[in-house]
Amino acid sequence: MTDEHTHNGCNHGEMLQGVARQAMIDKGLAPDFSPEAEKQAEAVTGPAQDDDASIKDLRDLLWCSIDNDDSRDLDQLTVAEDLGGGNVRALIAVADVDAVVKKGSPIDDHARQNTTSVYTAARIFPMLPEKLSTNLTSLNEHEERIALVMDIVVDSSGSVTKGDVYRARVHNKAQLAYNALGMWLEGKGELPAKAKAVPGLAENLKLQDKLADNMRELRHEHGALDLETIEARAVMSNGHVVDLQVEARNNAKNLIEDFMIAANGVSARFLAAKGLPSLRRVVRSPERWDRIEAIATQYGEKLPGEPDAQALEAFLIRRRKADPLRFPDLSLAIVKAMGAGEYVVEMPGQTPIGHFGLAVKDYTHSTAPNRRFPDLITHRLVKAALARQASPYTRDELEALATHCTGAEDAANKVERQVRKSAAACILEPRIGDRFDGLVTGASEKGTWVRVFHPPVEGKVVHGAQGLDVGDKVTVKLIDVNIERGYIDFVRVHH
Repeated sequence: MTDEHTHNGCNHGEMLQGVARQAMIDKGLAPDFSPEAEKQAEAVTGPAQDDDASIKDLRDLLWCSIDNDDSRDLDQLTVAEDLGGGNVRALIAVADVDAVVKKGSPIDDHARQNTTSVYTAARIFPMLPEKLSTNLTSLNEHEERIALVMDIVVDSSGSVTKGDVYRARVHNKAQLAYNALGMWLEGKGELPAKAKAVPGLAENLKLQDKLADNMRELRHEHGALDLETIEARAVMSNGHVVDLQVEARNNAKNLIEDFMIAANGVSARFLAAKGLPSLRRVVRSPERWDRIEAIATQYGEKLPGEPDAQALEAFLIRRRKADPLRFPDLSLAIVKAMGAGEYVVEMPGQTPIGHFGLAVKDYTHSTAPNRRFPDLITHRLVKAALARQASPYTRDELEALATHCTGAEDAANKVERQVRKSAAACILEPRIGDRFDGLVTGASEKGTWVRVFHPPVEGKVVHGAQGLDVGDKVTVKLIDVNIERGYIDFVRVHH
């Protein structure tokens, strides 16, 4: 640590933890588990055991987990099998959290309030006690677990032709991380040692990668949107924010994303086929399509008068090629105009609203039950279907949960954003008076905003903003930061 980072002696980590905790409370989320939930967690001594004869034994398959470098709550494992004739079978195993956390128990009550784990640089607020989410309900390496398996067959065009859901015993052969595996899949690095140690896993990963490419291509033909926004992650060292890193996309992340989209489609269709309601994740056809049309017009392009995902995706592809530097800002503008995702209840036989951004009709959340409550709801519905039982939730209960989960997710995003802004203020604190190059990302009566390139942060132009418009390149000088409020103030520098 250089002196400049500690010039005022304050510990960023402690400050950011305070900011994060207060933001959780302000947004109606619980930063701590209740004594009852703590007690329930203490009583859990091992992973779920179940001698139900219908649970398949799939422990011998080449299962592996692929997640963030620092993830400890492992929700899913994947494996593929070449069936010949262009057909590939893909299996996605998802942690069976419900086997340990029952509906209406104290831990479930906490999870239902927050509905998601909240990840901030200073502190993670897990949805489930870490004893469960990072251990007893996590699909940890070299451990045997009971999981819910989405089993799909995909043809050479990338279409899912068959899908089933059932419970099975699984065994994670290798815990892999996005960055190292992504480098190898892209031919830029070595096969990670953990993958090398498992005979046949390298070939299986190549098969999974190829399958994911096919499924993604088909979605893009249907108009799935390829957006790229900048989410800088704060890097902490010795209690101080030392860097902000932008997480790049890579083949390993794409692979998992595509497998999860397929798995979420299968669970949605499975529930519909069994006559049970489902909690769908939808992005409606954009209400502000006129705003999206106007954005395209600024680039000299014309979009159809009615929402058209394929036309929008084609426009985005052209813009990414033409101006990669400003593409994240265009993406963000499109995301804002599209409106947020939401949870809705879909009854059997209803016409699905679908997910505009992913260009899929059937989509539920079912692949991350350690860190997302809607996934746990979906699992309970699926398990009721498998046991030929009635839905564990009434329609009214599901409607209320859909509204609550949408709101709580929004609240969690705001907490994460608040801490990101405060972390950005921490890193800029010793640099008051420095000049930065950036791009104008917002200009309205509310103010003018600029995103500087290094470090990748956004701040307000408090003087000299007249005449600036979105997309303008500009040089600014940092004049003030407020860590607690996450404010960063710039003035424009005229060359």
